[in-house]
Amino acid sequence: MFRAAVIGAIMALSLASTIQIAKSEDAAPKGNKGFTSSKTTVVDLGPEIEGMAGRQLRMRMLTIEPGGYIGIHSHKDRPAVVYVMQGSDEVGLSDGSKKMLHAGDTSTATKDTTHYHRNLGTDNVVLIAVDIFHPTK
Repeated sequence: MFRAAVIGAIMALSLASTIQIAKSEDAAPKGNKGFTSSKTTVVDLGPEIEGMAGRQLRMRMLTIEPGGYIGIHSHKDRPAVVYVMQGSDEVGLSDGSKKMLHAGDTSTATKDTTHYHRNLGTDNVVLIAVDIFHPTK
């Protein structure tokens, strides 16, 4: 009887650990891991468009290594569009939903977007990201 109770307790702990691991893998990552930003090009929009002083149009190439991520972040005051050049990018939204973007896909992020990017594949994810950016915020 004691042996059955011990085995039952071990099985329950094992199941709880498995559930906890699954929950942590589903959780939105914070910070960045295996992420680089390169080839940044910027246009100062102040002289170009009235009312845009202090804002920049920015284009960057973002690379996320396998197992890497861009942690959860908001696009409040920073609209963006993204083109996926390579790989498969999991995008998780603040409401818990997720979508997969693949090479050739595009995506937008508006003031209401809070999300993360995660590379679950074996190849680098390469994104071209363009946003309206305020460098002092």
